[in-house]
Amino acid sequence: MEITSESTEPRIDLEFEQGRVTLLGTAHVSRASAEKVKELLATGEYGAVAVELCPSRHAALLNPDHLARMDLFQVVRSGKATMVIASLALAAYQQRLAEQFGIEPGAEMRAAIESARASGLPVLLIDREIGITLKRIYRNVPWWRRLYLFSGLLASLMVSEEVTEEEIERLKKGDVLESTFAQFADQERDLFLPLISERDQYMAARLKQELDKGLSRPILAVVGAGHLQGIQDRLQQPQNPAQVIAELDKLPAPSRWPKLLPWAIVGLIFAGFAIGFSRNVQLGWQLVWDWVVINGGLAALGALIAAGHPLTILGAFLAAPLTSLNPTIGAGMVTAAIELYLRKPNVGDFSRLRNDTAHWKGWWRNRVARTLLVFIFSTFGSAIGTYVAGFRIFGRLTGH
Repeated sequence: MEITSESTEPRIDLEFEQGRVTLLGTAHVSRASAEKVKELLATGEYGAVAVELCPSRHAALLNPDHLARMDLFQVVRSGKATMVIASLALAAYQQRLAEQFGIEPGAEMRAAIESARASGLPVLLIDREIGITLKRIYRNVPWWRRLYLFSGLLASLMVSEEVTEEEIERLKKGDVLESTFAQFADQERDLFLPLISERDQYMAARLKQELDKGLSRPILAVVGAGHLQGIQDRLQQPQNPAQVIAELDKLPAPSRWPKLLPWAIVGLIFAGFAIGFSRNVQLGWQLVWDWVVINGGLAALGALIAAGHPLTILGAFLAAPLTSLNPTIGAGMVTAAIELYLRKPNVGDFSRLRNDTAHWKGWWRNRVARTLLVFIFSTFGSAIGTYVAGFRIFGRLTGH
């Protein structure tokens, strides 16, 4: 199946005191959009090209294998494993598009960059860093919906082998990032704001910044068609670009209680042990046994689901009951370190990472991806085990 579109890419020309901007709305899965970009730049009318990319996505577009150079142990230790998994899932979505339709998403952005460089024109990256956008999404939703959001992302990108027509229609109006979260953002304002509305503001402010430099020729801004109206509206409103950008680059202050909750749970668990031993030693050891078996068992189950090494599974069982009593160390950090030691990824695993993660089986076949799954699943298993074991302990103490 080949996706094409008529050469009717929406275009808006805006005139300001500082200069002119042409907003070109593109479909990120359309060859016609890429050709339109080349056609406009070939006129020699423009003095700069702005693209809907941040530095990270720009690097990923021009160098798709950049993730292959990551230090996996450092990623896990620094707590960035979840972000890397999300990035791989997004890359997997792009790879499936390329395989299914023979169209590389972002072709119009690549065409804009290459044509601009060939003409000696500056390329302006006007989108907000994807990491900040994802973190603002994360901070903008209640804690109980974060798991739903992340699991939905993995389910839609890792399980579905075929990209549906509905997803393609979304891509024609926006980009890969928006399409991925569209099923959530369409109905949820707390996702729509950081994902779409804020990015409209950000890109408009970046264009205003460039206009203020007094370029002699117009700027061609290549953006997803879904952003056209929002950017146009923002450009026509008075604003302080630097202030807008600084505000939108801020991360909302994290709530204090999610940091305090794990310590509170640990306190309750120790209190439960103390009460149990104060009643009788047998009850106390029974509570400890419940804690070890349930917490360790569910963490080990997570490692097993991720196809971890047998010693990794054993390590999950032994480590989880202890790490759950120390919120500064997660079970996933231990299991991932064990898996890395026992099954160290080779150069081939890193070089195949992008292609392997395009299909759900590849996540288990590739040692890099599998280590990340060991981290996630054993962490989830231990987290669930903490609550299940806690309720079990409470039940024994109250006689239920």
